Amino acid sequence: MADIRSLLNRFMHRGDKKRREDDYLKQQVETIYRVYVSIVGPEKLILNASKYDALKYIHEEEIGKRLVGLQRLILGSKDFYKEPTSKEFPLIMDTLENKLSELLARKTVEEQLERKIAERLEEKHQEYVDEIKRELLTEEDSSCETPHSARKLKKLSALDKVSLSKTAFSLVRPSRLIDIIGQESAVKAVASRIASPFPQHIILYGPPGVGKTTTARLVLEEAKKIAYTAFGEEAPFIECDGTTLRWDNRDMTNPLIGSVHDPLYQGAQKDLAEEGIPEPKPGLVTQAHGGVLFIDEIGELDPILLNKLLKVLEDKRVFFESAYYDEDNVRIPAYIKKLFSEGAPADFILIGATTRLPEEINPAIRSRCASVFFNPLQPEGVKHIVRDAAERLHVDLEEGVEDVVSEYTMEGRKAVNLLVDAYSMAVYERGAIDDILVTNDIMKRIAQSGHMTAWKRRIASDTFKIGHVYGLGVSGYLGSTIEIETVVYPSEKGKGRIHFNDTAGTMAKDSVSNATAVVRALTGKRLSDYDLYINIVGGGNIDGPSAGSAITCAIVSAIEKKPIHQNIALTGEISLSGEIKPVGGVQEKVLGAYQAGMSKILIPKLNESDVGRTYMDMQIIPVSTIQEVLTHMLADK
Repeated sequence: MADIRSLLNRFMHRGDKKRREDDYLKQQVETIYRVYVSIVGPEKLILNASKYDALKYIHEEEIGKRLVGLQRLILGSKDFYKEPTSKEFPLIMDTLENKLSELLARKTVEEQLERKIAERLEEKHQEYVDEIKRELLTEEDSSCETPHSARKLKKLSALDKVSLSKTAFSLVRPSRLIDIIGQESAVKAVASRIASPFPQHIILYGPPGVGKTTTARLVLEEAKKIAYTAFGEEAPFIECDGTTLRWDNRDMTNPLIGSVHDPLYQGAQKDLAEEGIPEPKPGLVTQAHGGVLFIDEIGELDPILLNKLLKVLEDKRVFFESAYYDEDNVRIPAYIKKLFSEGAPADFILIGATTRLPEEINPAIRSRCASVFFNPLQPEGVKHIVRDAAERLHVDLEEGVEDVVSEYTMEGRKAVNLLVDAYSMAVYERGAIDDILVTNDIMKRIAQSGHMTAWKRRIASDTFKIGHVYGLGVSGYLGSTIEIETVVYPSEKGKGRIHFNDTAGTMAKDSVSNATAVVRALTGKRLSDYDLYINIVGGGNIDGPSAGSAITCAIVSAIEKKPIHQNIALTGEISLSGEIKPVGGVQEKVLGAYQAGMSKILIPKLNESDVGRTYMDMQIIPVSTIQEVLTHMLADK
């Protein structure tokens, strides 16, 4: 640690001591950055900068922004986003120096160990080989079975004779594409891209539990039945989880791409180890050759592993390398020579599934894949799933049970799990498996025991409030209401201030700025003559322009003392001229409004084609201007 601090001090104190403080701070920050680069190297720098989203900060001129980037890089976290104050600079730089000291110390130790290991391996290589040969010869000369191993085999064979019945979830899982509820357009889109002479790589976007994995599996089964598709009858469906696949920087194991087992340490076959021959081990991409490789949660896949996967998608083969491979060795089996010279085949169709938004997925993989979006399940879809599952379980439902389930979840998988749990409770309480009835009481007890809260919470009312309005937002693939409240107080002329949530993002604050301009045009009042307080109830890191129309409505209501309907929600960006601009996530927002019990929802006119004019019993009203918004939102009182 003393060495790194000494190095840093030499860098930091160069130059004119009378230099301005900001120049001195910039020199400190630049020194920390150069030392970090010297420790990790350019390639690791680029990888870490991409992984922790630090590229946009590290080359900034402003010290505070650059420190945000350095914290992300050196401390390895995306949690740093708030620009520090000048008072915080010394503590942050001290923290970074300490971390750099740790990194340098670790690097020094690793380099020393690598040198010692290399020297030791060179000295002992032949001894290790001879020892392995002796062990192998001993094994060949001795009996492979002992009384102890025979007893182990007997126990293992006994275990094979014991099995449980199929899980309830496997019993109720859809077995046909038509059984996937609420995703007709998505299922058709996936089928058209897979059941084709020229199938495409696909990424499936959507919330959990809506049928993405099941759709991928069943579409391949359907494609294998069609003569003109690219898939044969034996086309495999290889499934893995992106959250569990990790890159091994030693390159000793790689279940996704494949790796090479060296003869000394990684357990190559006995006959290969004796000859010192490395053994390639093809991975999942080769197992998927001629079929589909399905990666669930592909957005969580390690960046290095993802880059290697991209290379395989381009080459359609996996190539192996090993320092132990000698192509002139006549004792190397033909299949190993073929793997090293030609690589392993890996011509498959990739289907990835993710709960992330498209912009959160690596652009390189996204550009190679078609996008298919799965919608959140509607309440009727959840009810349908519950009824179908009950039929497959041969269990009766008390009237209203499916309604209870739809109030607690919008995921098909959770809905089925709730039913299965309720079924198990009913069987336990009855002490038999015949004539099982799942009641509303049992279902509610199951939900409560799981600490579940109803997602469908009615907050709408037939009352009126001044300065209080419900906007609409979306997080991921779930929409919800945003409660906005506004109050105004007269201020000294021209000295009024606007107060808005500190946690709000730039676009949300821009919406407030646009709203104030529109309010002045509508009312003729200068907001600089008022202290204006705008609050997003519950706070949070909100951002985006879609709350503009709601904020404008709330301000007009507060200024003019006109009450607002509390059973109408709205969304839409506000322009300086008072036009209502289109926004994203309208389908999800409509569901959020329905969940809150709204009777009406105002959406931009240009979004009308996204949802139509009605949803369930809720009226959807397209609007083009703020005047139309106020006509619907302000009460006639």
